[in-house]
Amino acid sequence: MLSLEGLSVRYGKHLALDSATIRVDKGETVVILGANGAGKSSLLKAIAAMVRPDAGARIDFLGRSLIQLRPHQVLEAGIALVPEGRGIFAELTVEENLLLGAYAARARAGEARQRAFVFDLFPRLAERRGQLVGTMSGGEQQMVAIGRALMSSPDLLMLDEPSLGLAPVVVGELFEALGRVRDAGIALLLVEQNVTISLGIAERGYLMEVGRIVGEGSATALKEDPAVQRAFLGLTS
Repeated sequence: MLSLEGLSVRYGKHLALDSATIRVDKGETVVILGANGAGKSSLLKAIAAMVRPDAGARIDFLGRSLIQLRPHQVLEAGIALVPEGRGIFAELTVEENLLLGAYAARARAGEARQRAFVFDLFPRLAERRGQLVGTMSGGEQQMVAIGRALMSSPDLLMLDEPSLGLAPVVVGELFEALGRVRDAGIALLLVEQNVTISLGIAERGYLMEVGRIVGEGSATALKEDPAVQRAFLGLTS
């Protein structure tokens, strides 16, 4: 479904991503693990055309090259990104944020269906559809951000640190909802510091260090990998 080869990203002289190669199959959930500064966000931004990779990279999605596309064209191709920090419009209501998510031409015919799906995932948003998003809690704002992305009717949903700064009970709610998104057939590509919960819904994962992919495997294998246990799970044996 999604295939990246030789993806490098630079910010001036700084090499943030070095020849990354990954794939996401149709309907699959894949997690990218790594410390802060490993290049995970740059990977998602390159896929979403928010940053330009070095020459020679290949990004193919459903048989189509994304390399020359602009961000709105990547969205129209079927990829939605929930960025770190959410990127919601605080001065607009829940309903208005969701409507903006349905602006893509691919989404307009199914707007009512997608809204019903979002409200089924997050009933709190249905109850507060007229509330200004800036007055909501961090967890509720993250629900809005995910809901807005789903309104574009994506084939692939990318999420950058969706649990960041949220209480454990809210994280549990969010990942339960993401499990339902996965079960609906939407592929997920996650960048997430909460390794336990992300590997709990993923089929596969990749390990990143200083801009490079240094390992990959099934979620089960990664849970049992001593390097992952030491770096992310606090285990020493």
